[in-house]
Amino acid sequence: MAIAADAHLKTGPWREFWAGARQTIPLIVGATPFGIIFGTLAQTSGLSMVGAAAMSACVFAGSSQFIALGLLATGSPIGIIVLTTWVVNLRHLLYAVGLVPYLQELGQGWKAALAFWLTDETFMVAIQRYQQPDPSPYKHWFQLGSAIAMYSNWQLCTWLGLTLGQTLPNAANWGLDFAMVATFIGMTIPYLKTRPMVATVIVAGITALLARSLPHQLGIMVAAITGILVGVLVETTQKSSEAPS
Repeated sequence: MAIAADAHLKTGPWREFWAGARQTIPLIVGATPFGIIFGTLAQTSGLSMVGAAAMSACVFAGSSQFIALGLLATGSPIGIIVLTTWVVNLRHLLYAVGLVPYLQELGQGWKAALAFWLTDETFMVAIQRYQQPDPSPYKHWFQLGSAIAMYSNWQLCTWLGLTLGQTLPNAANWGLDFAMVATFIGMTIPYLKTRPMVATVIVAGITALLARSLPHQLGIMVAAITGILVGVLVETTQKSSEAPS
């Protein structure tokens, strides 16, 4: 009984929660300058302080928020803004599919909360926890801890950018946004273990470079769709070649 109680203590919900938050700290460091720069640029792109804060609170998707800012600044139609950010965020659907096997037993409230707070960083640390062999029933608390840590940091950084960013001369030109790029590269490389993944990343990257001059930042959307299609094609071809004749 003592052993069982001790095991339960070690895998309690709050222990999992704080472990998830701690595991996300290195990724938060990379996201911090990204959030501050978003807040700094938001008002110069046509968003009010309240609008920028509401976007971070309700959208909570850094890359899409930056794309939306750029499109707003150029006067792009709302339809283009919505479509472009939707395509960029399609990757979250893939994340969700990967998490479904681990979240099937949860209630709708849990699923809705974890879906809203799902980000690249949280998926990366959460999927590793879910795949660990221990039978802890509280692994979703680990994901929640990671998600809350990322969300809280994003809101704080947005407000720092909105309030203090205007006092920093040319903050957007300091190159701090590369920290987020480096974070994404670090998150992507460990998953380049299969041909479809490698093909998707290479084709999407090349397409993004070739299409970068398209108006309304459509190059990002074209690159995302092209990379996904190539990845699916390579995976389908690979499965067909491995299937017994």
